[in-house]
Amino acid sequence: MSAEIITLLFLIFAIVMFAWEKIPIPVTAMIVAVGLTVTGVLEPADAFAGFIDSNVLLFMAMFIVGAAFFDTGMAQKVGGIVTKFAKTEKQLIIAVMVITGLMSGFLSNTGTAAVFIPVVIGIAARSGFSRSRLLLPLVIAAALGGNLSLIGAPGNMIAQSALQEINMEFGFFEYAKVGLPMLIIGILYFSLFGYKLLPNRKDNDLDKDSVYSKQIDYSNVPKWKQYAALIVLVLTIVAMIFEKQIGVKLYISAWIGALILVATGVISEKNTMKSIDMNTILLFVGSLALAKAIDTAGTGALIADTIIGTLGSNPSPYILLFVILLLSAVMTNFMSNTATTALLVPIGLSIASAMGADPRAVLMATVIGGSLALATPIGMPANTMVYGIGGYKFTDYVKVGVPLIIILIIAGMILLPIFFPFYTN
Repeated sequence: MSAEIITLLFLIFAIVMFAWEKIPIPVTAMIVAVGLTVTGVLEPADAFAGFIDSNVLLFMAMFIVGAAFFDTGMAQKVGGIVTKFAKTEKQLIIAVMVITGLMSGFLSNTGTAAVFIPVVIGIAARSGFSRSRLLLPLVIAAALGGNLSLIGAPGNMIAQSALQEINMEFGFFEYAKVGLPMLIIGILYFSLFGYKLLPNRKDNDLDKDSVYSKQIDYSNVPKWKQYAALIVLVLTIVAMIFEKQIGVKLYISAWIGALILVATGVISEKNTMKSIDMNTILLFVGSLALAKAIDTAGTGALIADTIIGTLGSNPSPYILLFVILLLSAVMTNFMSNTATTALLVPIGLSIASAMGADPRAVLMATVIGGSLALATPIGMPANTMVYGIGGYKFTDYVKVGVPLIIILIIAGMILLPIFFPFYTN
């Protein structure tokens, strides 16, 4: 059996088991990683490379920084400030999405989500609303906000690099022509009816060992610890914003902050270890292995070529646009959104060349579709980060994300031909 088919079978297995949840999702993910190694599709070093992936390292450090922010009571204080202006649950959801979406346009969407997760947990604790009602809107806003600028998400830069090879490029804010309306649509979706689809689970039942599940009196926490947690968090954000200028990677900045907090005793060693969610780590490692196999075994290209090949040699630009959006949106929910974009961009350029279409239009559609990783906990790192903390199930992501993806694909079908027509006179 070829590596392509073996990988396709593991992909189907993962989809079924993620939806069924008969065994824990992180265990399913690791079964896939091990299976791909045993069958020879991946070398062990490739299958388990996720353990040293920069996003995993970022997760671990930001879990610590976030836990310190929560453990000292500062998250609750910040939450209290927000709740003064946003009194209802719906107002909180809108406020969280607006702030996260705008920040994600200029920061890593993963980094933005990692920073705001403890703040949102603090808001939930202060307001009395369940965190499961707030964390999914947070990560969805982070995903949609990534399309506000050229640097908002890795996929944006992948498309830019490909265009520059043929002496074309996107402007810094060109993604926002489609991305900003989509972010607004996402916020309206949750404010009008999407909030009804969100799960409502008691926070204390989420994870008894998590530092986030405890109801603690923070009045005795020394002020210096609270301010230290706040200062380190702020400096970490600043370091992320100026990553290129200072020449320090996101995960390095995060680990500097985490180590300062642990070394100074702002967060205890016990709570440091508890704050690192291994469910998140294992799920991400397993999903990276699957994405790697889909890419290297040629399964992704097989899927894409098969679907696009059925359209014939002269497809309608609207049908092609729909297929690209749909294909990208489906694939990105089971692969890394960055990997999906990286896989489909060269295929998109080939299609544009064969059809005589504008490569910018085809790649914009590919990137926009690839950003719709809203319906699974593995579509993008931020989704994975809130899986355990929010007490979510796989079906929660599907229930909330699929209707929004459908709405956004329809919006894309309207917006993309206006701003990026396939054929220009």
